[in-house]
Amino acid sequence: MLVAVAFAISTVGSFAQELEVNLQLRPRFEYRNGFKELMKDDFYPTSFVSQRSRMNFFYKQEKFKANVSFQNVRVWGDVATTSPSDKNGVALFESWISYDFNTNWTAKFGRQVLSYDNQRIMGGIDWLQQGQSHDAVLVTNKKNNYQLDFGAALNNNNEALYESAYVTNYKNMQFIWFNQKFSKLSLSFLALNNGYQYENLVENKFQVAYLQTIGTYGKWDASKFYGDFGLYAQTGEAAITNDKVDVGAYYAGFNLGYKFTNPFKAELGFEYLSGKDQNDTDTKVKSFTPLFGTNHGFNGLMDYFYVGNHKNSVGLQDFYTKFIYDKNKWQVTLAPHLFYSAASVYNMATLEEQDSYLGTEIDLTATYKMDKNFVISGGVSKMFASDTLEILKGGNNSNDNNWAWVMISFNPQLFTYKK
Repeated sequence: MLVAVAFAISTVGSFAQELEVNLQLRPRFEYRNGFKELMKDDFYPTSFVSQRSRMNFFYKQEKFKANVSFQNVRVWGDVATTSPSDKNGVALFESWISYDFNTNWTAKFGRQVLSYDNQRIMGGIDWLQQGQSHDAVLVTNKKNNYQLDFGAALNNNNEALYESAYVTNYKNMQFIWFNQKFSKLSLSFLALNNGYQYENLVENKFQVAYLQTIGTYGKWDASKFYGDFGLYAQTGEAAITNDKVDVGAYYAGFNLGYKFTNPFKAELGFEYLSGKDQNDTDTKVKSFTPLFGTNHGFNGLMDYFYVGNHKNSVGLQDFYTKFIYDKNKWQVTLAPHLFYSAASVYNMATLEEQDSYLGTEIDLTATYKMDKNFVISGGVSKMFASDTLEILKGGNNSNDNNWAWVMISFNPQLFTYKK
């Protein structure tokens, strides 16, 4: 098949051409005993192996680039009920084409990953086996030490004749991202507008609520010291089942690191995501949502917060440290987290306000790079939960709540053709 593709390309024009075919196989074992939520009484831990199998085709010709990426994501043993075939099938992860108007301006069209800064607001979510991509148009102006991106997207369920509500994700999106690099500092600005559709039953029509996320991100590296910070606000409207409500929420975070010696460094950080008191009767949304962020990389690896959960809740304060050993083929990280709610939590049975302390999580991870194509990684995590976290998440905080995982990532380049 690859020979046939190369032959077909060689017959197209006289332009310089390049084709790369890459493969990724990524099986991951997980043991879950209180992952995402506290372990419930009379329930048992579970373990499984999930796997991503992804093939990527990249093509380049003069001012054109194109990329198509197919993937299959499954759990070992998860097959169709009527046959032994894989019920998940093959999905399209990326499919885009780009054109360079000149050395400064580029346009990209199609399904693509949108990843910016530390991926707190927009990221590829690579930890998820299925990842995250968007059907979008992206125009980039890049010169010297600055970059300016304009992006837009429009989503529909199908090629319909009449309008129907699109509630799978945002209906439309527009954003501007600007980055300026200095000698030891990088500063970014993001303005993101998302339209979420809902059905107005009173007026018997489909409407769109627009949510704006605006903020800045900075990163610096000065000799032994390094770090980053982010400040974001959310305003506008949020769509609920058949209506919309006002939004007013904010985020602040920083991370400061110090390089002790060549293999050792340590970091100290804090994040604040605004929330809403549980006895607050105001309809306004006051809880910040990191919309398309790679949330698994923040607020603990056990995914108690903002990984498909904790939306429109009491918010979060996360005090954390990281101790990192990084030398040769090894990287080992120890990361304790102290979690507090950002807003008041109440025991609904007694109506008493609870302590804001949610718990302490400790994450230990290790990565070994055998060669450029083969990486083994794994980790163990434990949550020491408070009574307040039990009220929020359910389950039993007295149970042993932990998680462990091992992952292999094999990323060979199968084929390269240049003309």
